[in-house]
Order: sequence, then structure tokens, then C-alpha cells
Amino acid sequence: MNAGIIGTGWIAEKMAYTLNEMSKDEDVRLAAVASRAKETADEFARRFGVPKAYASYEELCADESVDLVYIATPHAFHYGNMLTALGAGRNVLCEKSFTVNAAQARAAVDSAAGKGLFIAEAIWTRYLPLREKFSLLAEGAIGTPLSLDAEIAYPNAGIKRMYEPGLAGGALLDLGVYAVNFALMAFGSDISEIKSSCDFFSTGVDRENEITFVYADGKTARLVSSLARQGDNMGIITGTEGRLVFKNINNYEWVEIHDKRGVTRLPRPKQITGYEYQVRSCARALGRGAKECEEMPRREIIRVMEIMDEIRGQWGLKYPGE
Repeated sequence: MNAGIIGTGWIAEKMAYTLNEMSKDEDVRLAAVASRAKETADEFARRFGVPKAYASYEELCADESVDLVYIATPHAFHYGNMLTALGAGRNVLCEKSFTVNAAQARAAVDSAAGKGLFIAEAIWTRYLPLREKFSLLAEGAIGTPLSLDAEIAYPNAGIKRMYEPGLAGGALLDLGVYAVNFALMAFGSDISEIKSSCDFFSTGVDRENEITFVYADGKTARLVSSLARQGDNMGIITGTEGRLVFKNINNYEWVEIHDKRGVTRLPRPKQITGYEYQVRSCARALGRGAKECEEMPRREIIRVMEIMDEIRGQWGLKYPGE
């Protein structure tokens, strides 16, 4: 599978490193990179040994040797970048948050479906091996699950794309998406009520937020995300007979089962960066002709965006162009 990267920021760098390491033992290859400036694309290509460097996203998407376009631009540009790639007949893996809102997500998914192309969201927590440990809930490892607490917080308030409305900044789309996905992986999406509050940047986007999901069966999930401080980034699921604890909900380091027998720790398998799992999922799907990843199907991509739309609606937060 030949991959091309749109964007040259630190997330693109992480993916480039991952693809290069994978290519030593697997049938994946970093074939091209594109930036809006030729000098930037050339420098990225030099550092990561990329064979082709393009001065526009359109040029990369026109390259028929590229099997999958990975989009690593700021949130506000994801939708347009995906339409460009899909319009050129390229399959797409787009960074989280998938789009700015659910309407864009539906339109991108519909475009891919209409063209018979593959599309997926690069929300890596959906693909990581320890994600499978959510199955312990259904197996009764902690009795009947009752509640969930998840926090993700990093002191990133000084980074422009985090607070800039024109880049669809804010804690929810950048970090809160991990907490939302954590809750959906644990408890599903049959949410009967959403309560939320937030603290705003002076620019009008959310700096920190707290969200509560009330599920139809009575379970609750309390989610916190912040760009203003360092958090513990833990996910704790409490049941009638114990707890399931995830260390670092945006790249699980370990999972612990706390029950009457004591504590059992399940460590993270050795990884390159963690991004390799989403790449492998895409390669498997493309290999069998599937148009989505099993770990993050299209309907779930849209559902996450619908939930985040509802939360932003409670805050009165709209981005330019909405």
C-alpha cells in the first residue's frame, strides 16, 4: 500500500516515521508528501526519505500510484481536503476530528460511498490493541458497569490552532474527541441526555470543558478535556464488583482490572508509535475491497460528530462558515 501525506506538521511527521518503520517488514510505503509550499514539502521529503514532494494537495491527489491519502491538516481543512482526494479517486484516512461538524462528515462519507472509495478516521484509540479490553465489560469482569470517568488534558493553550476559531480550535475537537470515543467504546451510543459546560478562550472557542452522558439504561459517563493544564489522562470504569482502569486514554499504556482478587495489569504491547495499527487496518480493508475500517465504521464517525455538535450547540459555539 502506497501512502501519501497531506500536511507537514508534527502529526504528519509521526505518521511518516511510522510508515518508514513499517516498510522494513510490511507491505506499506510512504510514497509522497504535499504541502502548500514546495520548499516545505521538499524539506519534509528530505528528512523522511519520501520519493515525491508536491507543492499542492491537488498534485498529490492526482498521483495514481498513491493508494491512500492521509490527511494531517488542521480540523477546519479536513472536509475540503477529503473532497479533493475523493474527487481525484483516492482513498482517505483523515485525522481526528474527522470534520468540523456532522453535516460535513455525512457529506464526506456520502461522497466516498458514491465513488466507491474507502474512507476512515485516524482516531488511533479505536485501533490500538488494548481497545479490545473493553470486551471485559461484557464478560462481567467488574460486574454490572455503572459509571465512567475520563480525563484528557494537556497545557497546549499557547498553540495557535488550539484557540483559533478559523482553524476549528478548542479542547473538544482536539482532545475531547478522545474522551467521547472512550465513552462510546465502553458504553455504546444509546445516550438519553447530554449535559455540559465549558470555559472559553478570549477567541470564543472552548479552553476546558466537562461533559456528562446519561445513558438510557442509567449508566453515566463524566468526561473532561482541557488545553489549560496537564491532566492524569485516566479512564476509570466502575462496576458493581470492581473497576477497569485505562492509563492514558489517547494511547493506552496499560489496563488494570481491580476486583476482589486484587489488581491485574495488562500492559501495552510494543509499538512503533501506535499509528501503525490504523495503517494496518486500512491496508487490510483495502486488501479485501472494504470501504471502511471495522474498528471505526462510517456510522460511528458520524455519530461522534453528531454528539460533538450537540455539545457545542449547548455552548453556542459555532465556527466560521457554519
